[in-house]
Amino acid sequence: MKDTILLAYSGGLDTSVLVKWLQEKYDADLITITLDVGQQNDLKKVEEKAKKIGVKKHYSIDAKEEFVTDHVFSAIKANALYEGKYPVSTALARPLIASKIVEIAGKEEVSTVAHGCTGKGNDQVRFEVTIKALAPNLKVMAPVREWGLTRDEEMKFAKTNGIEISHSSNPYSIDQNLWGRSIECGPLENPEQEPPEDVFEWTVPPEKAPDKPEYVTIKFENGVPCAMNGINLHPVTLIQTLNNIAGKHGIGRIDHMEDRLVGIKSREVYECPAAMVLLEAHKDLEKMVLTRHQVFFKQQVDAQWTLLVYTGLWIDPLREDLEAFIDKTQERVCGEVKVKLYKGGFQVVGRTSPMSLYDKNLATYDLQTSFNQSWSEGFIELWGLPTRVSHILKTKMKKN
Repeated sequence: MKDTILLAYSGGLDTSVLVKWLQEKYDADLITITLDVGQQNDLKKVEEKAKKIGVKKHYSIDAKEEFVTDHVFSAIKANALYEGKYPVSTALARPLIASKIVEIAGKEEVSTVAHGCTGKGNDQVRFEVTIKALAPNLKVMAPVREWGLTRDEEMKFAKTNGIEISHSSNPYSIDQNLWGRSIECGPLENPEQEPPEDVFEWTVPPEKAPDKPEYVTIKFENGVPCAMNGINLHPVTLIQTLNNIAGKHGIGRIDHMEDRLVGIKSREVYECPAAMVLLEAHKDLEKMVLTRHQVFFKQQVDAQWTLLVYTGLWIDPLREDLEAFIDKTQERVCGEVKVKLYKGGFQVVGRTSPMSLYDKNLATYDLQTSFNQSWSEGFIELWGLPTRVSHILKTKMKKN
């Protein structure tokens, strides 16, 4: 009886080639699984392609809502921006895909699973750490890492084995989901070169964006967005809608030097219109409703949460520990934030909350303020006391 291997299948060149390669090398049957996390692929065509190549069975799973509510919303609450730039869009989807792989492997009583990640990227870590934590007895294969084929060699293998490939001359490697597009390879490997316009799909060039600004008002409840411009929206619909609106204004293009987990510095280009707007709006609302101590401490917690997710440790118990604190703070993060979108830029221009700690009577410079300015004199004396004493001693030591 043949062994069966479960393969995470995207329908692209790499994983299509892997089906045939695994069949031939291991004389195995293949079951494939594809998750819809908003990558905008036609899952019907993906399934048809897998079956045409010769898989035994294919699973198509619509996981968009689960992705948003269980992963994206957690990232919003944690203000997740890796190295201050990347909204961890690809990183967020990997543990969800890995968990579904484990689920189907159990259902099909499969002992070996495979993915199409290379040995240079972060995704291999994200998949394998999660799978091995959830199902320690599963064998995980990384054929691309083992095989080491170039893209040209893969194309030749596909042609030889009758595997349908796109005739597009697109030189890029692209991964996308509801929270963002990740684009690599080709001209982007030269960090001095501005990304060519054909890299982008979700955003227009800022100079071609509308000449009139647009305003969006986003409502948050318990730290997550629930409505836009006064209309309650399904979580998936809200993000899709905001991606379209912000992208139309050229918002969400990210170009930065990223430190990969495996030690490589990589030039990365992303499109994350909704993510960038929602994260900024959320962060602004937090500053209105949380105390200074909460805000400053949470910045450290957020950074650690983001690092765990980026480095493939979604399943680590520390993430849940950090989220216990984060979720507690989010009980106050309710209200509306008004954002102005214009020519590739966006800024918060208004906010309101029933939990606001802003007191106009304290903040105003009018004479009728309730803030007693005489308090400041004593505060300054005590606040600066350690600094003054230290400097006085430092001056004496220099004289001696």
